[in-house]
Amino acid sequence: MQQSLRKDRFPLAEAVARSHIWFAMLRQYELVERVKSYDPNADEALLNRAYVYTVQKHGTQKRASGDPYFSHPVEVAGLMTDLKLDQETIITALLHDTVEDTLATIDDIEAQFGPEVARLVDGVTKLSKIEQMPEDERAAENLRKFLLAMSEDLRVLLVKLADRLHNMRTLHHIKSPDKRQRIARETMEIYAPLAERVGMYEYMREMQLLAFEQLEPEAFTTIGDRLNLLRQSDAGQVDRIALDIKHALSEAELDVEVWGREKHPYSIWRKMAERHLPFEQVTDIMAFRVLTDSVADCYHALGVLHRAFHFVPGRFKDYISTPKSNGYKSLHTTLFYDQSMRVEVQIRTREMHRTNGFGLAAHWAYKQGGRHDGEVAWLRDLIEIVDASHDAEELLEHTKLAIYQDRIFAFTPKGALFQLPKGASAVDFAFAVHTDLGAQTVGAKINGRHMPLRTPLGNGDVVEIIKGRSAEPQLSWLGFVVTGKARAAIRRFNRAKERKEVAEIGTKLFEEIAERLPAKVGKKAVKQAVDRLELQDHEDFMYAIGSAKLSDREVMEALMPGSTLDLPEEPVQSRAISIKGLTPGMGFELAECCHPVPGDRIVGLRRPHKTVMVHAIDCLELANGVDADWIDLSWGERSQGAVGRLSVTLYNRPGTLAETAAVFAQNNANVINLELTERDDPFHTYEADLEVGDLAHLTRIISALRATDSVAQAERG
Repeated sequence: MQQSLRKDRFPLAEAVARSHIWFAMLRQYELVERVKSYDPNADEALLNRAYVYTVQKHGTQKRASGDPYFSHPVEVAGLMTDLKLDQETIITALLHDTVEDTLATIDDIEAQFGPEVARLVDGVTKLSKIEQMPEDERAAENLRKFLLAMSEDLRVLLVKLADRLHNMRTLHHIKSPDKRQRIARETMEIYAPLAERVGMYEYMREMQLLAFEQLEPEAFTTIGDRLNLLRQSDAGQVDRIALDIKHALSEAELDVEVWGREKHPYSIWRKMAERHLPFEQVTDIMAFRVLTDSVADCYHALGVLHRAFHFVPGRFKDYISTPKSNGYKSLHTTLFYDQSMRVEVQIRTREMHRTNGFGLAAHWAYKQGGRHDGEVAWLRDLIEIVDASHDAEELLEHTKLAIYQDRIFAFTPKGALFQLPKGASAVDFAFAVHTDLGAQTVGAKINGRHMPLRTPLGNGDVVEIIKGRSAEPQLSWLGFVVTGKARAAIRRFNRAKERKEVAEIGTKLFEEIAERLPAKVGKKAVKQAVDRLELQDHEDFMYAIGSAKLSDREVMEALMPGSTLDLPEEPVQSRAISIKGLTPGMGFELAECCHPVPGDRIVGLRRPHKTVMVHAIDCLELANGVDADWIDLSWGERSQGAVGRLSVTLYNRPGTLAETAAVFAQNNANVINLELTERDDPFHTYEADLEVGDLAHLTRIISALRATDSVAQAERG
């Protein structure tokens, strides 16, 4: 039997070390030879022309490291050759920065290298033209364009991931700490999860490690030092465990490769943070891989290892019978070694191992003929989220939910498999099956039993969705759904419902306004008014009236120019507090049970023929269950006069109440009410209602109270 104990124990640590030293750029003939080695039919002249084109266009431009700028696209192209991608992708990698950073245009690219390369370069280029936007909007817009480009061709994503990986390898050359942190955070939150979702685990791990080094430098150094000490003291323990595993499998006449590695520092740190453990209590720092010839050998090897070693209950996962959505296949189990040490073992075929490292990119290299279809189910969901998201904040929230969570597997009654994040409910499942099914959901059976819609699903659950023809998505579902697709669809439906209601109110207001005009208004006049106001259509006009975006005077002037010349000026209406999300004219009150102030997340409870009650989202009254429609609300531009309630416990001694009142005055808080609620010597507890500007104002007051010697305790009431 051939020797197959591998020595590449610390590939990521070595990758980081390599990223901090200068290395020679791929030469032109070397790049071409790489492509020709796996694609003998590649157009050598075209590849040469692309290499020369990027060198000429970038000319004397320099990177932060001082290297010629063209070294970056050349290295990105080199990463693409490692994945054995087609020549169009290699050329796209070489040209991906030319349109953004040089005088080259997409038309130039198309003329020189054809429409397919031009389309791919354009897809990558669109992601980079938003550097002047605010950070959150920039990230959201980046992601929006990224996802739309990905939906047309997955190769856009592959080039962008390689581009980001190479930029992360050279990130330490950027002098600004804030810029390094921003790029590292964006990498950790968006690009590493996207790499994982397409199965490019090698890219994901290296991105995470390099970003972790920037975001948590002290933790990175500390864990690295601890791993070095462990490595020095283990006296070859990793190799010894790998040999024992190989020996057990060899006795069962299995031809396998076995090797061990340490988990990288970010993986260890995340486990420490999630489980609140010190380094010493992280038990499964080492992981081992077993490569076999066939699927049958994988299950045979699993049985052998479970007989030879005790395994940890609940830590077995079968990703061969139910692969991850990115195509990842493997058996995972955790064994006890020497009675106490836990080691993770992954068992897979050699073919699975090749595919698992680079996911859809590995699949791409072996796909023959026709147009490549890069869309997969989760990507289609992301595109739907892009279409449904209302603003930058929503897009980022929903997309991160879609790409950044662990998965469970649930089935329809007919056996169709759906992967969902942990904690997903029956409503999430319904929207995963189809958006229309989610919208019509009224109930669910889980494993044959009627269960509440908010019930979290478990692995292997069979879910039957009960639907009603007149059913509508409920805003209260936002309190428990966890998938971005469900949240986006619920919000989109409720926005559309609200818009329809506002437009209906606008229609009634329009009729009243039209009666004040000197002549009747026909359809032609309405259409001309829509054009004058630069609105989209009749419904948009009615919505603008109903939402008070247009004054009566503006509507009249648009319908009949000159009709308002003799009218007196309209008085300006104002209100101390404004709330977004309410139908115009709808009254509201701030709930006295929680006293929400601007800055709190809020929700409205609407009952028939009653004023809408506005609650803080974490109000205990909401947790008790309420018979009312929920309205998704937010604070408007005007936020003066909100009343926040504090519970303040004072020491019972002379002058303490005066000191407390002085704190209120120093922080510009008007006292609306002050009531003694409890005497418990040596303490007196007061309930204070204060007129404040917003949550930050109220928080400053609480901090100031806690800093005084008179106050034993201060918190929101």
